Amino acid sequence: MTDHANDLRIEGLTKSYGPDAPVLRGVDLTVPAGALAALLGPSGCGKTTLLRIVAGFLRADAGTVAVGGRTLTGPGAQVPPEGRRIGIVPQEGALFPHLSVARNVAFGLTGTARTERRRRTEEMLDLVGLAGYGTRMPHELSGGQQQRVALARALAPRPALVLLDEPFNALDSALRAGVRADVRTALRATGATALLVTHDQQEALSTADLVAVVRQGRVAQCDTPQELYRHPADPWVAGFVGDAVLLPGTVRTGTSTATTPIGTVTLAEPPDGRRTGTVILRPEQLRLTDTGTEGAVRGTVTDVCFYGHDARVTVAVPGLDAPVDVRITGPVPVGPGEETAVCVTGEATLHG
Repeated sequence: MTDHANDLRIEGLTKSYGPDAPVLRGVDLTVPAGALAALLGPSGCGKTTLLRIVAGFLRADAGTVAVGGRTLTGPGAQVPPEGRRIGIVPQEGALFPHLSVARNVAFGLTGTARTERRRRTEEMLDLVGLAGYGTRMPHELSGGQQQRVALARALAPRPALVLLDEPFNALDSALRAGVRADVRTALRATGATALLVTHDQQEALSTADLVAVVRQGRVAQCDTPQELYRHPADPWVAGFVGDAVLLPGTVRTGTSTATTPIGTVTLAEPPDGRRTGTVILRPEQLRLTDTGTEGAVRGTVTDVCFYGHDARVTVAVPGLDAPVDVRITGPVPVGPGEETAVCVTGEATLHG
């Protein structure tokens, strides 16, 4: 069952590795109890440093970290890693090679009665789909199985928080999706609060309840995956979290619409007095249509990339310096050099 006291609260966290090397610049982040949040950002943005401070491996320069109302890092407080009740799933599992699977899982259960330790170990292995694997050695397991054991080991002591440090990085793409789903299911089954560090946008959006996009040591936006994708905070976030179509737009007076080089678009929110700005759309909001369709803008196909489940058609439109990408499913009706037309569906966001 979920312990609703085990929320994670990070406030004003800063960390520098010298006067000219600031890494965290005042991070604020709240993860509700029982939720899985993803820290998403490019290399060097501060994700790993933040994780290490939460784990207690690094000291912050300022700010606080609290789990369930208990301050772990803050003014006059620095709880050591072993006293934080935090489970960690590192990259590539990092299992003890000389211990069996069962002894790896039971490693953090010291001080627990032998019968309870055995019962809890079996419960965790069953939870991650590895019932009956207790006597095997780590080298006898696949990469995905090793990650499941690492998760079972982290969950066994009933931690207040679980930290996952890019745990799927070493897995090939065929394994990754399945292991991600298993990890998400296990975390939900135990009600654990968890923080996942990743640079993989698809992984963050498909796995987490909340996604915090980190840019240059700050949280640029934290929201549900759908809200983050549909209503990004700014053009940078839009371009980092999936493909984005960025267009100059002029607000039509007295309306929640904007005129762009590919037609009039409806804005998701009122323009707040702004007259011009950058309109943000997703490629799947653009449609290819006949050149005679009312409201559509003519263009010329410059490229087609077929991915199987969908395709990206790149179209040069008069009045735009760069072509726009249109994501379509099904057969591709046009090829490079052919004339087509583009129209917009759905709502856009506007940023000044």
